[in-house]
Amino acid sequence: MIVSYDEFCSVSKVTINTMLKDEERDADNSMRRHKKKKINADELSNKKEIEVLDNSPKYGLSTDRERNRANGSSKVMEPQDADYSFVPFLSDEIALLILARVPRSEYQRLCYVNRRYQTLVRSGELYSIRKEIGIKEPSILMLASGESNWWCYDPRSRVRRNLPVLPADECFSSFDKESLCAGTHLLVSGKEISGSVIWRYELASDQWFKGPLMINPRCLFASANCGNEACVAGGIAPTMEILNTAEKYDPESKTWNQLPRMKQRRKLCSGCYMDKKFYVIGGQNEKGDNLTCGEFYDTEKNVWELIPDMLQKDAPTWSSRSPPLIAVVNNELYSLEASSNRLKVYLKMSNCWKDLGEVPVRADHSRGWGVAFKSLGDELLVIGSRALSHAFRGMTICTCKPDPELDSPPWRVLENDGLHWSSFIFNCSIMVA
Repeated sequence: MIVSYDEFCSVSKVTINTMLKDEERDADNSMRRHKKKKINADELSNKKEIEVLDNSPKYGLSTDRERNRANGSSKVMEPQDADYSFVPFLSDEIALLILARVPRSEYQRLCYVNRRYQTLVRSGELYSIRKEIGIKEPSILMLASGESNWWCYDPRSRVRRNLPVLPADECFSSFDKESLCAGTHLLVSGKEISGSVIWRYELASDQWFKGPLMINPRCLFASANCGNEACVAGGIAPTMEILNTAEKYDPESKTWNQLPRMKQRRKLCSGCYMDKKFYVIGGQNEKGDNLTCGEFYDTEKNVWELIPDMLQKDAPTWSSRSPPLIAVVNNELYSLEASSNRLKVYLKMSNCWKDLGEVPVRADHSRGWGVAFKSLGDELLVIGSRALSHAFRGMTICTCKPDPELDSPPWRVLENDGLHWSSFIFNCSIMVA
């Protein structure tokens, strides 16, 4: 269950007021054993003076307060952030469970409460708790044409915020990049003047870091978020060799580990995670021939299994078409056919595709380039130009809950921004945390 920020504040206020009444009732019994002090409680909801026991705070005293007591001084310094628990009169264990249920879009607001809250959010502890109790929310991280900054879009609140400026050189900004998410990390792979590089954005600290580099640097490769890790395969090496190597990234250790080689060398391929397997589909071989086969990595056998003719043979053979636009929702594989703007679902038993109708964006403008087609929890996400517009302006963000049994699933428009946001998407990844 996710608790809104306002609900969290309301619950905290009720708890505080209740405990204040108990504190007043018990004050007479404690006054002989404790030194008292008065504080002005104008900021509290009851607008009156209350007596607070002058015993040691749970999280220790400031250095100045200890020094004053040692010298016998009656002067007491103002409490610091560290003197308080996260929620007064609640244990930290309970408070953290409450805070972990607050929507991630509100975490930036929590940072303004005090330094202790800011340290908590930046530490990543809340994300670890969310992972343990099964709280997950997807966010859309993207870089659009004409914009220098990556930005994060929360589909729940429909709020957009800019990420910090990526401190790469001009070469990195100007050339092709690939992106993928693993846990609370966004990895952006590209090339700087010094060579291949990966920049890593960490959600908890809200900062960019360089590295780690892949074991085999590559571009135009397949990738997928596979549970708590991310996998990559294929692509083009800096030497222009077409690769069949694969590896996975562990966000906990921030390291890459080698996987067995694929059966087929391929570039411009796409990846997905389905039935707890990493799939690589389509692309081109070292001769430039279009591939209709797919393959998946079997973790138990530690081998790749080939799937002949996984893609339709009659698909248009554009010379510069994008990698296949694919996404997995509820363990079902969906494809956006760029030439026809049609949504299709893969039927595993018959190794064929079923048509589910048109999508509300134009993927045929640039042969599939500039369009985002992703899984967003139990929904499909598509981002691109409006269906009625032939200009590369006017971003539309739409979602639907697909059903292989329905011929035309209804689409819901989250954003239809007109001329303010560019509709050509350079990179897009979904972070689930």
